[in-house]
Amino acid sequence: MDNLSLQYKIASESYEFQQIYTLNYETFVEEIPQHEGNQERKLIDKFHDENTYVIAKDQGEVVGMIAVRDKRPFSLDLKLRNLNEYLPTDAVPCEIRLLSVKEAYRSTRVFYQLCERLVSYCLEKGYTMALISGTVRQLKLYKRIGFQPFADLVGEEGAKFQPMYLTRHSFENSTKAFQRLMIRKTEKSVPLSFLPGPVPLHGKVEEAFKREPVSHRSTMFIHEMEEVKRSLCEITNANYTEVAVGTGTLSNDMVAAQLKCLSGSGLILANGEFGYRLIDHAYRFDLHFQTFEKDWNEPISLVEVESLLQKNQNIKWLWTVHCETSTGYLYDLDGLLSLCKTYGVELCVDACSSVGTIPVNFKEVYFATTVSGKGLGSYPGLAIVFHRDDIQSSTSIPRYLDMGMYEVNGSIPFTHSSNLVRALKEALHFIEYEMHEKLAHKVRCVLTLGGFHILGDKNYSPGVITIALEREQCSRQFGDVCKDRGILLSYESDYLVKRNWVQVALMGTQNERKVLKAMNILNKEYQSNVDSRAVK
Repeated sequence: MDNLSLQYKIASESYEFQQIYTLNYETFVEEIPQHEGNQERKLIDKFHDENTYVIAKDQGEVVGMIAVRDKRPFSLDLKLRNLNEYLPTDAVPCEIRLLSVKEAYRSTRVFYQLCERLVSYCLEKGYTMALISGTVRQLKLYKRIGFQPFADLVGEEGAKFQPMYLTRHSFENSTKAFQRLMIRKTEKSVPLSFLPGPVPLHGKVEEAFKREPVSHRSTMFIHEMEEVKRSLCEITNANYTEVAVGTGTLSNDMVAAQLKCLSGSGLILANGEFGYRLIDHAYRFDLHFQTFEKDWNEPISLVEVESLLQKNQNIKWLWTVHCETSTGYLYDLDGLLSLCKTYGVELCVDACSSVGTIPVNFKEVYFATTVSGKGLGSYPGLAIVFHRDDIQSSTSIPRYLDMGMYEVNGSIPFTHSSNLVRALKEALHFIEYEMHEKLAHKVRCVLTLGGFHILGDKNYSPGVITIALEREQCSRQFGDVCKDRGILLSYESDYLVKRNWVQVALMGTQNERKVLKAMNILNKEYQSNVDSRAVK
């Protein structure tokens, strides 16, 4: 039984409660003769309205459950009249009841995972002691977890139970396997991240970042910066590059500040969130420009761009994203560069999501921008600008945006971060274009077979795969469910929520086996929702 295919959550849907009633009946009527049978084969617990149910689901089927409540009297109050005598005076107790796991899942870690989720819930609520009526059939298991027996057995013949309690102390002193559950809040298992940032990091990148920081004026740091800049130029075939402490927004502001110095007008292309952000950059710098805008994910052809350049000979620069991160759409960079050379136009490119993800050639590009995270696979925090020509410093540009100051000072005109630079230097050793392309192809195939509608085709970026969900399925809810199962999708940005999209970003260090397993889980969760809607 593949535990990764199971979902653990707090029951909230009506169909989940219906299955809880059935599982309750199967366990506490048919297996343990604690209640009388009925024709409906459903058992609604007498404390149902007060219970919180932690459940395990396999493709929509509830296969395990455990309930917790904190309202007195507990069921043990009804069986032990002197229950309070066994409890510390300062105890904040809750009662755990109705533990049930379907037989086919009892040899798996379902019970342990239910306990893990339950422990987290109890810690959040501030309970200091959990009480349980442990079936005598499972006393050994309960004791391994840390439950301590007290008082005499309760219940009828054939359905005997041992009153037991669990405290934080007793739980922590149980086996090492279960100690990990108690400290889950501080040592959580690492989820699988498919975010466009922060991205999964190689272990050596993490190690480099954790080293002792050094002065940005030290010879060691200067040499490391030179090595990073040299490697960045080799990867992109750029002539020059500057590295600043900041984000992609900063790097694009630095480009806008340089465009302010050019004569003539500009042209900005936009068919998604980040193309429109370039327009906003230009407005804020009061640049002279026109735009060519299309609906999100609508292609912008070279023929259309050439027509604009022919009609507007005053256009002297063209600014566009390379990979439109909001959709995964890739502009034809080589084709645009060829057009720009023909019409005497300078090409500027926001390549924040493409550098490190796909091969690029910035040899003849006027300006291009990227960041240390995303495709380069390091920590966010460094803004990177590539440029074709030498740049002179200008007092008309704010100091932090003055690219000429960076060039003359080896990209260290101001305080820098040795930790971020070292991490980036290490990350540049692990760029693998072919691996990412093959993995993206497999992911697209798996998700398409699972019934998902994916934007674009193989010509889109291998780093960003955008899924357009049906109207009946909420992208935020789907993303939340996946997050609960340890799969982090990109879905919380306003522009994604508005369009009911979620994204799988394949940036940074990815393990193919784990990625494809996660995609199968996405398929199962999607199909589970489709099936549940059909039942309703």
